[in-house]
Amino acid sequence: MGYITINNRRVAFTDERNVLSVIRKSGIDLPTFCYHSELSTYGACRMCVVEDDRGRIFASCSEVPRDGMVIYTNTPRLQHHRRMIIELLLASHCRDCTTCAKNGICTLQKLSRQLGITEVRFENNKKQLPLDTSSDCVIRDPNKCILCGDCVRTCEEIQGLGILDFAFRGSKMQVMPAFNRDLAQTDCVGCGQCRAVCPTGAISIKQDVAPVWAALADKSKRVIAQIAPAVRVAAGDKFGIKKGENTLGRLAAALRRIGFDEVYDTNFGADLTVMEESKELLERLEAGDNLPLFTSCCPAWVKYCENRYPEFRGNISSCKSPQEMFGALLKEEARLERQKAEERGEDVKTTVVVSIMPCTAKKAEIRRPEHFTDGAQDVDYVLTTTEITRMIQEAGIDLAQLRPESLDMPFGLASGAGAIFGVTGGVTEAVLRRLTGSSREEDLEAVSFTGIRGVDGIKEAEIKLGERTVKIAVVNGLHCAQIVLDRIKAGEAQYDFVEVMACKRGCIAGGGQPVPIGPRTKKARFEGIYQIDNMSQIKLSNENPIVASVYEGILKGKEHKLLHND
Repeated sequence: MGYITINNRRVAFTDERNVLSVIRKSGIDLPTFCYHSELSTYGACRMCVVEDDRGRIFASCSEVPRDGMVIYTNTPRLQHHRRMIIELLLASHCRDCTTCAKNGICTLQKLSRQLGITEVRFENNKKQLPLDTSSDCVIRDPNKCILCGDCVRTCEEIQGLGILDFAFRGSKMQVMPAFNRDLAQTDCVGCGQCRAVCPTGAISIKQDVAPVWAALADKSKRVIAQIAPAVRVAAGDKFGIKKGENTLGRLAAALRRIGFDEVYDTNFGADLTVMEESKELLERLEAGDNLPLFTSCCPAWVKYCENRYPEFRGNISSCKSPQEMFGALLKEEARLERQKAEERGEDVKTTVVVSIMPCTAKKAEIRRPEHFTDGAQDVDYVLTTTEITRMIQEAGIDLAQLRPESLDMPFGLASGAGAIFGVTGGVTEAVLRRLTGSSREEDLEAVSFTGIRGVDGIKEAEIKLGERTVKIAVVNGLHCAQIVLDRIKAGEAQYDFVEVMACKRGCIAGGGQPVPIGPRTKKARFEGIYQIDNMSQIKLSNENPIVASVYEGILKGKEHKLLHND
């Protein structure tokens, strides 16, 4: 243990990796643009500069703490430097703040207010650059980029993709894909993690709010919503609700008020996924073919595998993701109802399925050819958590003031196993619950204690299924997926089942979730998902009575057609 004197107060430190961490530990929230605790230190923005007792100014994020250091965080020199940095950034920045997607949560905007910047003395002489709208998932606006490098390091270090990097030098420097290609022409998987860390509106979500409003206003359409598990523990962030609190009941009430005809839970689709994926795993274990079985719930992971490791494409489960299974089920139910109505000579509304997801990659998933049944798209629109909270706010609804309402039937009942799909390890745990076949508390705990829970990038576990020991890997973050795939290719590791989620910690930190997502927010969302499971009366997907009735009804004889990709 050592001590640093910060603004004339002694502060102890132990294993903090930089002076900035010690300063924040002392209760001083020093401003930064380019610093993230899970990324490498870049030290470019210089907002976190401090002054020592000898008058030396340095970036606290890149300085190792040393016993006996004496530093000051808010001297007149530092105030001058920070204000000048902000003013220069604003001078070369698009200032359409009122119409920017980041308005109100922009770090540049926040720090401008914090540091008292009321005027910009310099003209913006930068050439207006075109927007990249080629991706189904995100929009890139280079005019709002402040060159902090957060997106570059996230894409490289967390996702292992390296889609974005710096180009040119000096005042002409930009962040872009290689050769300034459109994102759609690269290996971008649409995970949206670059958007999640972007402090300004340089990378934002591709919006589908307008067409959904139009569908809600069309009296000839029956608009159905399905809400993913991770959405309910994040939507409350925008309305002052306690972080991690389950807002599903309030969301159901809000969606009905803005015009949705029916509101369901994607957890029901997750229950279907568990049924099909556990069956597929048993079949592959028995046959000994195409092992390990990779999960298919995360579209960013599926695209990553197709782009970078096509030799493993056959190992990915043929199961559709929960949103796609549920979409196909809802459209099939609508088709059957339409047939009955036509026989009676009645008109019937056109069904529109809207998925509310924590994920930007889901916007691309619904457009994949395998997610059309008989030429019709299974899910029509995807709204991220950020988009649906915007719609609720547009309608003048305060989510915090609504009384919770129940979901609609017949698909409004789901298991706790479906809920934990929202965190890393959740899919694996749900499948193992199904295969062990017991909902006794001690057996559920035995599954959870195998090592599949937690936020480590790579987790390994073993479990006995009959006479066989099943080897499992749980991965979050595509850089970690690369490590595991390379080990499998080299014969250094053997698994029977591998779960991959593109985003660190899983869907709770998806690219479409409200930002900023700090450590406390992530922890609260993580715990919130498991709290939903703890409070669920049904723990196993196969114990959901609605699932059994669906297999005997709408799905009978059409299970593979509606629930699988091949």
